[in-house]
Amino acid sequence: MNEKSSMPLEQLDENRWRIKRHGSMNTHGLVYASSAMMSQIQQDQSLWQVANVACLPGIVGSSMAMPDIHWGYGFPIGGVAAFDMQEGIISPGGVGYDINCGVRLLRTGLHKNDVVKYIQTLVEGLFVNVPAGVGSKRKDLKLSMQDHRQVLVKGAAWAVEHGFGNSNDLLHIEDQGSIAGADPDTISDKAYERGRPQLGTLGSGNHFVEIAYVDEIYDDAIARVLGLYKDYIVVTVHTGSRGFGYQVCDDYIKKMLKASQKYNVSLPDRQLCCAPLSSTEGRQYLAAMACAANYAFANRQIIGHWVRETFEQVLAVSQRELQMGLVYDVAHNIAKVEAHTVDGAEKRVCVHRKGATRAFPAGHSQVPEDFRTVGQPVLIPGDMGRYSYVLVGTDRAMAETFGSTCHGAGRILSRNQAKKASRGRSISRELEDRGIYARAAGRSTLVEEMPEAYKDVNMVVDVVHAAGVSKKAARLKPLGVIKG
Repeated sequence: MNEKSSMPLEQLDENRWRIKRHGSMNTHGLVYASSAMMSQIQQDQSLWQVANVACLPGIVGSSMAMPDIHWGYGFPIGGVAAFDMQEGIISPGGVGYDINCGVRLLRTGLHKNDVVKYIQTLVEGLFVNVPAGVGSKRKDLKLSMQDHRQVLVKGAAWAVEHGFGNSNDLLHIEDQGSIAGADPDTISDKAYERGRPQLGTLGSGNHFVEIAYVDEIYDDAIARVLGLYKDYIVVTVHTGSRGFGYQVCDDYIKKMLKASQKYNVSLPDRQLCCAPLSSTEGRQYLAAMACAANYAFANRQIIGHWVRETFEQVLAVSQRELQMGLVYDVAHNIAKVEAHTVDGAEKRVCVHRKGATRAFPAGHSQVPEDFRTVGQPVLIPGDMGRYSYVLVGTDRAMAETFGSTCHGAGRILSRNQAKKASRGRSISRELEDRGIYARAAGRSTLVEEMPEAYKDVNMVVDVVHAAGVSKKAARLKPLGVIKG
């Protein structure tokens, strides 16, 4: 599907586009975007990746992409695809290198007027307490091999058992912070070596901890259920499985290249290497991926605990005064075996979400009980200079996208392009002029992650809201951020 012929693209409505089935595609593609966004999307090869995914065996429904789509490894970032459990495949390229990269949102009982004068001190405190960047590690958190294996099975529960947060947190994490089926024996020695020193650290690049306030409420009833109130402080943590997840992905891509040949899977792109879900290799990858996902849940749980401690220290407030509770924690690089309605019947399928977020509706059994009247929270971080969003899942998402929506703003400039665009500018000063104090581990990080490197998250969220695959609840405006 990499030929340079024109893409057979049909606009269905203001927010949906169909890539017509052609060539070796087994189904059509479905892309969510406005007309203005589509003109930008067409500038890279991500639409061809949507078409390539549609060629994989056992795909169920459409090969989909959210409005934050951009070029990725194998699958586009922003890609969603579901596969039949008997005839379908599992592909590491449909999950990504940073397995269970995801977002955690903490709410507080603090009004922004009581906090804004402490923002610089809070950011500096977070920068000290949360190790950030390539190769970062925290000296007072050392895992034995036995601990590491327990983290891979228990996920966030391991962190809670060891004093990082409390058991109530687990109720507001996707899958309660532990995906079943994790098998530590599927993990290589090199992955263990990379992962052991990095638990409780913030990744590099687009990963961050951000202090913000609720800038806009779109639905008062939903926001109240989620505990979000206008002008009150919230904190977002965006990170994943660090070098551990990267190594797991790298190990299994090599295995999947061999498996694709072994099972005679025709690949339109070698980066889509895969194995049948029913095969030994497929089951092993699912077990290893679950290990990395659980590592990431534990990672965000530990960082969330240190965020609480930092606020208590800097503001000299008690936990009761702080009222810092977990709204939700979602994965956006994952493959999940889920039950969905396909052709009028309930069916178990493996849903790949690569740069996409689960968006289950009100009433769904996997939505936390206290949120079940409104739906699963969906956390959409933007760039560090504009906004982030809280949405909720919808019935239409379940019917149309296997309960999925966007995951962020989506890059439009490569890191090198961002460096060129920022020459002669001080990004930190520009952010300060907007009222945002930023601290980064690397000198080039703020440049590579400048706001213009990303799509406008407002446009991304407007598309999924208008398309009905998620619903806007609140908008968050940043005040301070630390970057890896």
